[in-house]
Amino acid sequence: MQTYDRKPLTPPGGHKKVLLHSCCAPCSGEVMEAMLASGIDYTIFFYNPNIHPEREYLLRKDENVRFAEKHGVPFVDADYDKDNWFARAKGMEWEPERGIRCTMCFDMRFERTALYAHEHGFPVMTSSLGISRWKNMVQINDCGKRAASRYDGLSYWDFNWRKGGGAARMIEISKREEFYQQEYCGCVYSLRDTNAHRRSQGRAPIEIGTKFYGRDQDQDAG
Repeated sequence: MQTYDRKPLTPPGGHKKVLLHSCCAPCSGEVMEAMLASGIDYTIFFYNPNIHPEREYLLRKDENVRFAEKHGVPFVDADYDKDNWFARAKGMEWEPERGIRCTMCFDMRFERTALYAHEHGFPVMTSSLGISRWKNMVQINDCGKRAASRYDGLSYWDFNWRKGGGAARMIEISKREEFYQQEYCGCVYSLRDTNAHRRSQGRAPIEIGTKFYGRDQDQDAG
């Protein structure tokens, strides 16, 4: 495990038990190792029904499982209820990235995370979503806090995982572990829009399951 030069992390209220919502291995790798180095007892909660198609979903989940098993971290594999996600996204198909569809998506995932935390005695929940520079951290934190506020005694930890070298270590860990490198946010509309942008630049569409950190060049955070 990597040695960190930043101060040990302290979750809200000084608690040492945390439920970590993970979106993928590249984004959660730095968060996981930082919490381990700080002696935090955490469990990964993988609930991402937005990811499409199912092959992409399984690739991302399996990488996360692999890394969790390497560190002996408990992993909760929540249901892939994609039909529920599509039902909630109805009417938002053409909303832009970081818009109301993304708010809906974060709300949905955090609501399930908060419920699990409440039912299983976790006083703190957090997410790896905010480490990516492609995400709106304020939007994510607002959704996380809103979900946690439903339950007495549950807090959302809005730590800025990008700071203190976190963003750079995310890439270092991804290359070290040769994580699968996703090339779009996750949902079918993100895939559609990303491929449209690539076509406008004369680039080929995304090929699922072909890129891995440490094996390809010009890598960037997912």
